[in-house]
Amino acid sequence: MARNLYILAGTLLLFAVISLVMAMTGGRAQPALPASGTLWKTTALFLTVGGLIVALLGVMTNLFEQIDRRTEERRQRRLGHRGPQRLDR
Repeated sequence: MARNLYILAGTLLLFAVISLVMAMTGGRAQPALPASGTLWKTTALFLTVGGLIVALLGVMTNLFEQIDRRTEERRQRRLGHRGPQRLDR
């Protein structure tokens, strides 16, 4: 699941960069586009913050999955070392 969050964060940050470029150009390339620089800057800001939050969630998800995986491996090793108990004592 962490990989999906990383992809989403990358996409949001890409759109943030595109919005920032649109704010800097001012719509000179395409006259039909909205030319309000503050709108593009605000959009870039919200997309950047959203992308960073999603990236943080991806990191936290990855860490918790790793903790679960290592705990399970440790439990399996502990059970594997004991082996089956003999009844013929």
